[in-house]
Amino acid sequence: MSDDAVPDLRASDADRDRVAGILRDALAEGRLDMGEFDERLEAAYKARTYGELAPLIRDLPVPGAVAPALAVSFVKSPVVERGWAGRITGTEGSSTGAVAILSGFGRKGRWTVPRRFSCFTFMGGGELDLREADFAAGEVEIQCVVIMGGVQVIVPPGVEVVVRGIGVMGAFEHPQDDGPPEPGAPRVIIGGLAFWGGVGVARKLPRGERKRLGKQR
Repeated sequence: MSDDAVPDLRASDADRDRVAGILRDALAEGRLDMGEFDERLEAAYKARTYGELAPLIRDLPVPGAVAPALAVSFVKSPVVERGWAGRITGTEGSSTGAVAILSGFGRKGRWTVPRRFSCFTFMGGGELDLREADFAAGEVEIQCVVIMGGVQVIVPPGVEVVVRGIGVMGAFEHPQDDGPPEPGAPRVIIGGLAFWGGVGVARKLPRGERKRLGKQR
């Protein structure tokens, strides 16, 4: 396909969300004022093609934003290359809850954490990996009801975690302190009830960053 045809390609909801993330980064960095941000954000969510999206970020210092023909390379850029502002989408979550009865569940990789996520386990377990996730809002809440089971929440460094759960012959574990939250990072509130079970929180680097550090060593 020629470069001239690229602007006519249909954009997806994920493409519009990624452009919105770049605009939020630009607002946070002072490159756009609130009026420009609101105007471009509205246009981004109305855009139907890459050709309509590209001009909205053409004057911003992001990969693929200098010309419509490069829009494809931009919209496929990985989440780890964006700042926190780009990962707080203001959209709906891709998954709002999970249940594990004598079984297990997992959420990992690229997904959007909703404003409120609820999970229930009975003699089962679950894992919520937020290292590569987007967030529907700057503050999200995870409610866990665990009965004779367990749930582990994995967060990247820099995310503020508040644990408010109640343990009855069980426990809610606080994450290991690794310094103050990073500017613009989301706040994750973890609550609920653990009865003969536990909810643990672990801080781990994203897989891509761990691989890069391993190669450097």
